Amino acid sequence: MADAFVTGGEHPSCGICPSRRFALGEFDVYEGPCAEAPFNPVDGHRYTAAGVPVCVHPHKVGLPPGRYKTDGTPFTVELELPDSPAALDAYLYEVMHSAAPGVLELLIEQAAEEIPRVFPQVDVVRALRRALN
Repeated sequence: MADAFVTGGEHPSCGICPSRRFALGEFDVYEGPCAEAPFNPVDGHRYTAAGVPVCVHPHKVGLPPGRYKTDGTPFTVELELPDSPAALDAYLYEVMHSAAPGVLELLIEQAAEEIPRVFPQVDVVRALRRALN
């Protein structure tokens, strides 16, 4: 079995979430419970008709909804920086601490590019250090 990307007790994903059993790209993430991914009372998980495991809480696993396993959807994330640099630390902290590890790397790369463009007066390295601590 592949190493799950969600580890440790502090992550908000459900105990039966496929993110705890499968690596990134090995399950789909839906916006919420739906008929396309019914609950299986036998094992307590949700699956597509093709048997692909499904997470229905994107905010808990730090991934945007996507058919990652079913369609091979690539992971893409877009930072939506706040309007002022004063709100940047809180925003980055929330985004970084709720992201899946594979997505976290993409967020850090994007932050390193976008922050200087939007807030040229902000030291990117210091902002990222504060967010990741």
